[in-house]
Amino acid sequence: MSRSGTFVPLIVGATLAACRGRAPVAPERKPTIEEAIAAAKVAPIPLHPVVPARRTNVVVAPKPTRVENAALVAVGKEIFFDESLSEPAGTSCASCHDPKTAFSGAHGSMIGVPLGSRPGHFARRTAPSVLYLRYVPKFHTFEDDEAAEPAPFGGFFWDGRADSLAALVRQPLFNPDEMNAGDPRRVAAKVARAPWRDELRATTGDARSPEAILNALGAALEAYLTSDEMTPATSKFDAWVRGEATLTPQEQRGLEVFKDGARGGCAGCHRLNEASTNPQSTMFTDYGFDAIAVPRNRALPRNHDASAYDLGLCERKDTRTPSSDGKWCGSFRTPSLRNVAVRATFMHNAAFTKLRDVVAFYANRASSPGRFYAPGQRFDDLPEKYRDNVNVSSNPYNRAEGGPPAMTDEDIDAIVAFLGTLTDAAYRPGPS
Repeated sequence: MSRSGTFVPLIVGATLAACRGRAPVAPERKPTIEEAIAAAKVAPIPLHPVVPARRTNVVVAPKPTRVENAALVAVGKEIFFDESLSEPAGTSCASCHDPKTAFSGAHGSMIGVPLGSRPGHFARRTAPSVLYLRYVPKFHTFEDDEAAEPAPFGGFFWDGRADSLAALVRQPLFNPDEMNAGDPRRVAAKVARAPWRDELRATTGDARSPEAILNALGAALEAYLTSDEMTPATSKFDAWVRGEATLTPQEQRGLEVFKDGARGGCAGCHRLNEASTNPQSTMFTDYGFDAIAVPRNRALPRNHDASAYDLGLCERKDTRTPSSDGKWCGSFRTPSLRNVAVRATFMHNAAFTKLRDVVAFYANRASSPGRFYAPGQRFDDLPEKYRDNVNVSSNPYNRAEGGPPAMTDEDIDAIVAFLGTLTDAAYRPGPS
């Protein structure tokens, strides 16, 4: 849901200034997707002929595409599904990013975060879908002329810590709680025995050193993850934008509540442009960060230690574009909502297992905190010193406790119905 309606500050520290007795600052204008991508210095994506639209008042935009190296995409796909690279063997990228659930998943875990290659080892956070990675900008800050200070956007992972897919690939590969592959030398030895080794050499060159082989793996996986196959845009919503489908009355109401800054206000952060056929403009995220105080998931093994916290953005280590200031503790990147309805768990810590519960949390966190936090433990998954970072200014987080929630039960059900229209064709359930 939203940090903002139309023009509400993005930076939580600034939005809370008036509440803490400081002089209020002028509201900050959030960047458009195009401005954010430009600020990240991402190369423009080549375009091909326009996509027709039958709805009126729709901008018939060119559809982003690129010339693909089909051989490199093919070997990247083989690597993605190969279970031999983990230690012990048996866990592939697809184990946690399962195509049956739109490339998200938990590898059979019963606690929401993915099970690693060894029993009793679990990833720290949920595994987001790896569809649409083509559009994710590098981590950067955006400073509007009227902004109090720059705001962070982009990067891979929940905390934006990786700026390339090659860097992203190494982290689950070598994480002892995930694929546990050991070190580059051991991976290189497994690549030398892989059935796709000749295809990898043919498409990336005859890499000899372990580091060069890892770079080749990263290049192949990047080619696959940014391919047209992984960027489908075949949802009912996409068809509706083109005038090829009709939303039900409940789905239409959900879209209206989703956009309404006085109710859901979701579109303030989960950005969309229903007047454009260009899917890049409607990824249902602004790639920004927010502190929304998701309840603590006490099922996670590391949370058995009451002093253990996942602080999100402020744990990111990159010093070129630092985000280590304490004001960013508790902030996580706004995920895309495409294919959200087929997920089994939600939020960075798998605090929820039902999509309706997620929407109800947004609607009721402020007015009925007792539904989500134990008495006296509001914002319980953050150390007390960082709880002032939590967004309490933007709708729907700014309601008085005990007062009416931002949305009715009917509004919540309508949003859930609308979110179901964001599921791409390959992942929609078939007839029972």
